[in-house]
This record gives sequence, structure tokens and C-alpha cells, in this order.
Amino acid sequence: MTHEDSDRDEERTLIGWQETVSLPELGAGPIVAKIDTGARSAALHADDIRITGRGKRMKVRFKVQRRGSSSRRIECEMPLHDLRRVKSSNGQIELRAVIATPVEIGGQLLEAEITLTQRSDMGAAMLIGRSSIKGNFLVDPSRTFLRSRRPRKTKPR
Repeated sequence: MTHEDSDRDEERTLIGWQETVSLPELGAGPIVAKIDTGARSAALHADDIRITGRGKRMKVRFKVQRRGSSSRRIECEMPLHDLRRVKSSNGQIELRAVIATPVEIGGQLLEAEITLTQRSDMGAAMLIGRSSIKGNFLVDPSRTFLRSRRPRKTKPR
């Protein structure tokens, strides 16, 4: 590691392998996200994913949880940023809709490309991959919630 690299590291914020994030354009959060440097992109649990429109006017409609543990859903519509083939943790290749939207992590707002997928069988509703955090954060894999608070459990309504 060069002296220049260590100077850059000091400017980066330390985060844990789990942090609470929000998606302000969607009105969603707090959401417990797994910070996964082994994954390239970010992924968000979404239901009822539907692509509408044609050409450059394509949009994606989907539902997300208002709060990380709430059963209340928000219906969202965003411009479709891309369609991407993604290999999931179980090795399956899936074609996913991609949106571009800010993610707030530890008081910092980052622009992220997020794939929409069914993550109900995963431990966290959102996964933040290395392309979303590079240059901004260092991850301590032994700690959680260094820049955010663990959300309180909410009762389903």
C-alpha cells in the first residue's frame, strides 16, 4: 500500500457489514442492507415487478416495503435504467430490471444502480455491492451498524 492509498483510506467512512439505508426517491427506509464486497451490484427486494412502455420511455413498476420490517408496501414507478443478467448467490442467472436512484448510507447520499429481485429468502431486504460504495466507504466485516442505528421492529398493520 502506498502513502497515497493510506491517505485516501483515511478520507473514507468506515461502515459495518450491515447498515441501515434509505431510498429517498422511493420513500423507503430504514432498510437493513447487507454490505457485500463480493457482490458487484446492489439488489433490492421488490414484489410485482412490471416493465411498461417502449424504447427510451420504458418504466418499471414495483412494490417495496415502506420500512425494513413493515408489511406495508409502497407502489413505485421509475425509469428503467437497464435490463441486466445477474448471477445470484445460488448460481442461477436471472434477467433483472435496474433502476438508478440515490441511496443514503450513514448520512451520505450515493447514486446507485439497483437491480430489483425477489429476496424474501435472503436475510436482508437489500444488498449493497462494491460498485455502489467504492471510493466512499471501507467495510469492517466484524461489525454492524457503525454509521446507522438498527431499526426497531415494527408490528405489521
